[in-house]
Amino acid sequence: MLSIGSIVIRVDNLERQMRFWQAALGYQPRHESDGDFVILAPPDGVGTCISLDRVPAAVQIPPRLHLDLYTDTQDAEVDRLLALGATRVEWSKRPADADYVILADPEGNRFCVVDTARPDNPPENV
Repeated sequence: MLSIGSIVIRVDNLERQMRFWQAALGYQPRHESDGDFVILAPPDGVGTCISLDRVPAAVQIPPRLHLDLYTDTQDAEVDRLLALGATRVEWSKRPADADYVILADPEGNRFCVVDTARPDNPPENV
């Protein structure tokens, strides 16, 4: 049986991206960064890690892969992430009643903040 241990995000500026994702998720480096790669892990060590790999590459739009971050305080989390350096992404195909907000990290890697507090999207279903 396989499980996802880490999702790798290619970055240009490892230190800036490390600060953003640490603040966004509350994750900590599993080991000290070597300047080119770091694994950020949940503080309790349980769950999927985020790895940052310093490999300059163009951001693909639309992305082939993105993160969905779940929260029951979507507005507050979106505001917090924007203050950390994320930007809002507008998408013409996003339904007016969507349960997600599309953001991009400081280098343009997109992710969604999904509202699990909505009656049609309770946490046990996500």
